[in-house]
Amino acid sequence: MTVAFFSGKGRRIGVALGAVSAGLLVLSACDKPTPLATVTVGTTSVNSEAACYNDGDAIKESLIQGCLNKKADKVVEVAMDDKVRFGVDPEIAERGWTLFINGQQAEQEPFKKTYRTIPGSAFFASQTGEPTTKTNVSIVETNGSKLTGIWQFELKKKS
Repeated sequence: MTVAFFSGKGRRIGVALGAVSAGLLVLSACDKPTPLATVTVGTTSVNSEAACYNDGDAIKESLIQGCLNKKADKVVEVAMDDKVRFGVDPEIAERGWTLFINGQQAEQEPFKKTYRTIPGSAFFASQTGEPTTKTNVSIVETNGSKLTGIWQFELKKKS
């Protein structure tokens, strides 16, 4: 004859506690998502998580150029007379952010608001003055002189 060590109720409680513990273990292994950056043109909006992000700490110098040159997953079509709206999460705005165009810093001072608007025509002239059909735009979170996050977008000129 066998003796039951646990009653039916005790086994159910044990199984429930085990399931809760396993669930918490799985959740603790998940990475926290990065803040989002958004580009809006007319009624089209695309958002992206960071291509490189170090949770508010500086990105290693050796990784920055690779992050700035990384191909954008998000593409937005822009006409010359469109307004391009850039938006960031409030935590990015608190630290400050700036735009890089084709890997080059486009502004000296970081912007501290959550969104801004720039004419589409500003993105389709190269430094030599020749017109271009696409431009890589990076939204870069800064903390003083250090880069802490980089979001990538490609602006494609509407024909």
